[in-house]
Amino acid sequence: MKDPNNPCIFCSIRKNELIFENSLAYASKDSYPVTKFHSLVVPKRCIKNYFELNDKEILACDDLIKKLQQKISLEDSTVKGFNVGTNSGKVAGQSIFHCHIHVIPRREGDVENPQGGVRSVIPSKQHYIRKK
Repeated sequence: MKDPNNPCIFCSIRKNELIFENSLAYASKDSYPVTKFHSLVVPKRCIKNYFELNDKEILACDDLIKKLQQKISLEDSTVKGFNVGTNSGKVAGQSIFHCHIHVIPRREGDVENPQGGVRSVIPSKQHYIRKK
């Protein structure tokens, strides 16, 4: 199996694979999408995770996240929500050690009970009962 970290697949992206780009980041499709239009926002500087981004890179990434949300919502009226997130560290599920942010469109009925959303990274913690 090819190692996506050697060389880094996000450092060698081709221009024709880009959805959006600015001076500090780019957006592209996810190679293993969870849902249709699942995309990634990737800083151009090769850093390990979100916590190493500087303020300008955070703003650049945020700009592309919002552009993706608008584009996807216009292209697919069945999209009713989004999950936006990143894995930082191997124990958090990160397998490519170049920061990247997932933008995952969500549609009604794509899971039986979406309550808890990103909490499902630990399945036993996804569903909860609110305290009064």
